[in-house]
Amino acid sequence: MEKYLRQLISIVFEDKKEVFTGFLIDWTEDWILLKNNPFDFIIDGYTILKNKNVKSIIQDEDYEFTERVIKLKGLKTSAEEIIPLTDLPSIINFLAMRHEIFQIAKKSDKAVYLGRLLELNEKELIIDFLGPEGKFEGEMNFKLNKIRVIEFDTDYINSLKLVIHEENKQ
Repeated sequence: MEKYLRQLISIVFEDKKEVFTGFLIDWTEDWILLKNNPFDFIIDGYTILKNKNVKSIIQDEDYEFTERVIKLKGLKTSAEEIIPLTDLPSIINFLAMRHEIFQIAKKSDKAVYLGRLLELNEKELIIDFLGPEGKFEGEMNFKLNKIRVIEFDTDYINSLKLVIHEENKQ
């Protein structure tokens, strides 16, 4: 992984259809942190991936051009702060404190879940689920060992946070 640090890569998993593309910022034995590059020359938030069942890491000639354009646009391809990738509770607590709202996904890529931390223990995470209209809709529980993807600081999440803050002012 060292050779890919701060470079644009795609990560393919054996058991997920979705391919994750972004700038490799950090990694541990258990987790990978990417600055998202969802398409074209766009940077949008961060993705933390469980470092499990990685099939391949792709970096082809097209990536060099994309990387060059993103840097010419002046977009940051690194993290502004150190994110603790030691274990899932450390990651979740950090995100809850610094970003408030985050998104998680399990192995299946059929659904993602946005919310804010309500409770975290050795076995499960409980969030206050955030619906697509920017309203909290109640508790959702997730077994920690089922969480595979965590996203934060994306345009979608930050847009919903604006709605929440506006509604709290009224």
